[in-house]
Amino acid sequence: MIEREVVTSFLRNAGRILILRRSNKVGTYAGRWAGVSGYLERGDRPIERALKEIQEEVGLTESDIQLVKEGEPLRVRDKKKNTLWIVHPFLFESKTDIVKVDWEHKEYMWIDPCTLTSYETVPMLKEAFDRVQMK
Repeated sequence: MIEREVVTSFLRNAGRILILRRSNKVGTYAGRWAGVSGYLERGDRPIERALKEIQEEVGLTESDIQLVKEGEPLRVRDKKKNTLWIVHPFLFESKTDIVKVDWEHKEYMWIDPCTLTSYETVPMLKEAFDRVQMK
């Protein structure tokens, strides 16, 4: 099984969280809903990669967001893809709900976090969110 580390960031604004539908141009989970995510590359710190992906994928900078919580990494096994994903989850408060998605996504929505399980998401997105939500 291949092991890959990724970051998944949840952006929150006015109590709602941002989810993005992955485009057909991505290599994994096309058409599924996800947070802002990306592969950790050699030498990356998870928080640095999270901030870079947020800027690339939704056009927000560090001045637009504030880190709320970094969650414990989550291990997600995908037998079909023969991959063990190590997901580093983050929650950021966003000063705006206006985002500009890049080619990796075809649409986005701000949703009530309680409804996350009603969407067809990447594997274990709800569990990743559970690691960072403030109860």
